[in-house]
Amino acid sequence: MLQRMRELLEEKQYSVFRSEISELNEADIAMVLEELEEQEQFKVFRILPKTIAADVFSYLPIEIQQNIITSLSDKEAALIIENLFADDAADLMEEMPANVVKRLLASANSQTRRDINQLLQYPEASAGSIMTVEFVDLKEDVTVEQALLKIRRVGVDKEVIENCYVLDKARCLHGIVSLRKLILSEPDQLIKDIMNEYVITVKTVTDQEEVAQIFKKYDFTSMPVVDSENRLVGIVTIDDIVDIIEEETTRDFEMMAAITPTDKPYMKTGVFETWKKRAPWLLLLMISATFTSSIIQNFENALTAQVILTAFIPMLMNTGGNAGGQASATIIRGLSLNEIDFKDILKVMWKEIRVSFFCGLTLAVVNFGKVLVVDHVTLLVAAVISLTLVFVVSFSKLVGCALPILAKRLGFDPVVMANPLLSTICDAVTLIIYFNIATTLLGL
Repeated sequence: MLQRMRELLEEKQYSVFRSEISELNEADIAMVLEELEEQEQFKVFRILPKTIAADVFSYLPIEIQQNIITSLSDKEAALIIENLFADDAADLMEEMPANVVKRLLASANSQTRRDINQLLQYPEASAGSIMTVEFVDLKEDVTVEQALLKIRRVGVDKEVIENCYVLDKARCLHGIVSLRKLILSEPDQLIKDIMNEYVITVKTVTDQEEVAQIFKKYDFTSMPVVDSENRLVGIVTIDDIVDIIEEETTRDFEMMAAITPTDKPYMKTGVFETWKKRAPWLLLLMISATFTSSIIQNFENALTAQVILTAFIPMLMNTGGNAGGQASATIIRGLSLNEIDFKDILKVMWKEIRVSFFCGLTLAVVNFGKVLVVDHVTLLVAAVISLTLVFVVSFSKLVGCALPILAKRLGFDPVVMANPLLSTICDAVTLIIYFNIATTLLGL
């Protein structure tokens, strides 16, 4: 498909190009645009029919959006902004330079300016910042027939029409009625008689992660956003929730890998910027890892007397880190899904104590036989290694489950307590446990 589009552009068959590309889905057109050179992108965007240009624009990455907007005239740019849904337009404005934003808002009509400015004033990552103001509202005292007439009249400019929101004169939310309900009801029935008065809402300042959890819980495709006085100010739609889930998942993966989160795609992030995101964490972990070196130095005499002990240090440290990582990952998931709270910390720790005992015992028994048969060590050395495994696994799982819960309680991100930091703590404690058991049993 891409090759065909490029051939038509090179041969300047613009009418054929326009006809063929218009048959594609807007998301597919955006994918074609992404693969083209910058100048080709500008050309294609101007060729696109005005009826689909704004929809295609909303699917493009922010970098391409910025390039296209700045290449258009004020009139062309205003047309795109006015045809975007308000939440998409607001997202674009947040990423644009201030002078460009000023120019775009000045060119847009008053309604568009008002909608965008309303969205821009809400806290970042809140329900207010991701909502759209394009929804259908109805009055309680209108009939089903009148409501359907209104939907036909204004629905083309709304992002969602599957659910209509019933408001009073002060725009307070009184109920919700689905399009399905309207179609199946008698034309002369009043909206107040068929609406659902129990409406699940979120506040404008509600965190976007909490909004996503509510969507998941109730299988919503849209949800109303109200202010402190229960006035409907917008709705959050499922497409924004999908973006949030992707954004939060990416952020968690980066934090677990000890990388400062970034909003840019990997291929769009420069070498210097990537270095700045990674180097501080690596420095912190390197410095913290020096504790393990200090511990080994303190037990140098024991290692000299029993050199064989050195061979099992990597295995013990890796096992401790893996055990802690298992518990940490499980707890972080539970915290993110609101399955676990701070009040559950004792229950969680009691469960992990029992799990870690059985895990540690299993590893110890298998390891005892392995080091005797394969590594040909003495019974006492095998006992040291196996006993260490029991204590290390138990400690690591306890720390792995407790740290994320405590971090969230103190207002920190639980993900920060994941693999890198947890492994450093577990490595240091593993060595302390190992060498203390060794000096006690072996009399070093």
